[in-house]
Amino acid sequence: MAVYLDNSATTKPCREAADAVNYMLTENFGNPSSLHAAGIEAAKSLISAREAVARVLGCEKEEVYFTSGATEANNLALFGACAAKRRAGNRIVTTAIEHESVLAAADELEKQGFEVIKLMPDQHGNISAADFAQAVNEKTILVSAMYINNEIGSVLPVDKIKRIIEMKKAPALFHADCVQAFGKVKFSPKKLGADLVSVTAHKIHGPKGTGALYIKKGARILPRTFGGEQEKRMRPGTEASPLIAGFGAAAAALPDLQMQSRAVGELNAYLKEKLSGIDGIRFNSDENASPYILNVYIPTFMRSQTIVQELSSKYEVYVSNGSACAKGKKSHVLAAMHLSDETADKSIRISFSRFNTRQDCERCAAAIKDLTEKHPR
Repeated sequence: MAVYLDNSATTKPCREAADAVNYMLTENFGNPSSLHAAGIEAAKSLISAREAVARVLGCEKEEVYFTSGATEANNLALFGACAAKRRAGNRIVTTAIEHESVLAAADELEKQGFEVIKLMPDQHGNISAADFAQAVNEKTILVSAMYINNEIGSVLPVDKIKRIIEMKKAPALFHADCVQAFGKVKFSPKKLGADLVSVTAHKIHGPKGTGALYIKKGARILPRTFGGEQEKRMRPGTEASPLIAGFGAAAAALPDLQMQSRAVGELNAYLKEKLSGIDGIRFNSDENASPYILNVYIPTFMRSQTIVQELSSKYEVYVSNGSACAKGKKSHVLAAMHLSDETADKSIRISFSRFNTRQDCERCAAAIKDLTEKHPR
């Protein structure tokens, strides 16, 4: 049986989510906007899913807007916030290690005349609150930062950004990309001080194709699409009710997050211990990184794409060489950390979920050890 350790790319849907999707596809298939009984029943399922996601987020259900995933949520947050705030200023502050959906949106906004500041990390992938404080000024209309980096697991100081915005008297909205934190770390938008928060289903054992944007009551952003009353006109179009129901079921099925993180942290430490015995191994993830992500330099002549393919085909161990959305491109995160080309070209990401075991770690470590012995640097 294969060992799946690419959970930052996607997770296996849990039984609860799969059952919910199947039920909505085969039995509760009405259009949630229809006024007959079938439509009303489908609408009730959307309400239940919205309540489940809101409970995990620690917000009101009216603040949850369903999207097709985090990429859309991030785009809606950035473009929507900048359109609404354009008259108040023109500076956007983000980081050089954001997900591609934030970086590409920021690049497009820069072409439209906005000033974009991308903060650089240190060699461990960390960015300090002082870095954000230096970048935010009275013309800043948006600060967008991820809670946990999706490639190396570094934790950004998102809990301090709202205070910085207030101290600088900036008119900025604060957007937090919480895709790698949602369902893993207990937080709430209110405690973070976030106006906008992006999350997705398929990182918490839900289905692909649905996510959500939290929009704080009173925060104003403008929609990107038009043509319907769904999601209070913020994201119109017939709702993907089977996927949304699966999202809600996955959120409701989450275990105690502190216990889950403790168990995953033990797996991370166990794998690091096993890998440490391999001569030349180096860990790119900082000691304070999320336990769900471990980025590792592999001492072999192979490049990271080949390492991933070799581990898959020869050992049935599934990892990645970075963000799945980058589709094999060189990691912009490791490049921003100013790691050597040798390190950046031969590093892989191992990422855990609550369903991984010590046996998974043992097989992964044994596979990497065998690979480095057969294909040394």
